[in-house]
Amino acid sequence: METQDTFRFQTTPTDSVTMLDWNDLFKDTVLTALIDSALKNNLNAQIAASRINEARAYLGMAKADMYPSLSVGGNGNYGNTMSVFPTGQSARASGYVNANVNWELVFWGKYRRASEAARAELVASEYGLRALQISLIAEVANSYYMLLDYQKRLEIANDTWETRKESSRIIGERFDKGIVPELDLNQAEIQEAYAAAAVPTLERSIAFTENALSVLIGEIPQAILTNYTIEDLVTPDEVPVGLPSQLLTRRPDILEAEQLLKAQNARIGVAQAMRFPSISLTGMLGLASPDLSNFNASDALTGSIGASLFGPIFHFGKNKRRVDAERERTEQLRFNYKNAVLSAFRETEDALVTIETLNRELVFVQKQVNSAQNAAKLSRERYDGGVTSYLEVLEAERTLFNIELYYSELLQRRMTGYTDLYKTLGGGWVDDVVVEDEKTN
Repeated sequence: METQDTFRFQTTPTDSVTMLDWNDLFKDTVLTALIDSALKNNLNAQIAASRINEARAYLGMAKADMYPSLSVGGNGNYGNTMSVFPTGQSARASGYVNANVNWELVFWGKYRRASEAARAELVASEYGLRALQISLIAEVANSYYMLLDYQKRLEIANDTWETRKESSRIIGERFDKGIVPELDLNQAEIQEAYAAAAVPTLERSIAFTENALSVLIGEIPQAILTNYTIEDLVTPDEVPVGLPSQLLTRRPDILEAEQLLKAQNARIGVAQAMRFPSISLTGMLGLASPDLSNFNASDALTGSIGASLFGPIFHFGKNKRRVDAERERTEQLRFNYKNAVLSAFRETEDALVTIETLNRELVFVQKQVNSAQNAAKLSRERYDGGVTSYLEVLEAERTLFNIELYYSELLQRRMTGYTDLYKTLGGGWVDDVVVEDEKTN
């Protein structure tokens, strides 16, 4: 597929191809411990690992079809074969035991292509595990950042609630002395209740996030202890972006889609081979005797060798339609591969523009926070001095509360942006993909 020379919002050199390790990206010791636990204990990751073993077993089965098969059989009987009539014939024991060899000779590559498909599916399952691991790392990190964000918002809500409780108390005393109208008292009580209501809402969000994180690391829901606030986190160093075309070899989900396409393409060969004759060689060697007392006699030895030919002649186009169906499935997976590539480009562009714009937005929102803090302080002083109404104080405090919450959210979204960029670039694989070789049993 044709790709651009650079990403639209790329700031790092295009020749960088470093696979960034997650330990280098996330420097928070709590977060790295959570990620390490998730990689070891997450149940979805264990399911994906089991699928690799399943695919390896299927590859062994597919390769076994290319070689002769050996089986044994036997039978034993005791009785009077003419027992329906009273002939007086005595009962006898008889039996046989044999070994059978069967080898289907296929000259059209059916088993070879089936083995090729199984091998590609094995590699696809390896890449699937890597894709899941990268997504798991990103999900744990983003949930952790969300937890820190909610904790910061809860701190802001509690501080605001305490401030507004004190304001309500002071204004209540002034109202009792007839200094301020009842409207000011009602407004103060409304704002106090507004801040108080935010506290249980944020506590609920924290609990939900902790529960989600616990499941990600394979544990029962529990509290997550943290060492830092969202403001303490330092943004990662520049993430090496590299060339857009390098996404095709860095992202495991793209490589997985490629291997699935290879596997399906091989199945066309399997379906095509089924349209042509196949030859089977059979052999049998054993012992058979109508009387067990003569079972070891020389004339008890039996054996045979033969060959059979099987070839479809006229099946009303069934075999041809089978090939057509496999070709269409291959076409579907070709579109799936192209869609995976396009989605990778979009996700990377989104992550880059998110980081670039959020960094600029945070500069201005920080100025808003500073100005809102000063405005709230000045409006309170003006109200205490009788210069302005309480409505000005309410508006200033409401603005400060909302902008502080939004600033915490932006800090979280920026950290999430770096995590998403790590994910969209293919991350740093936990370990190398082991491609199955010809020695697989």
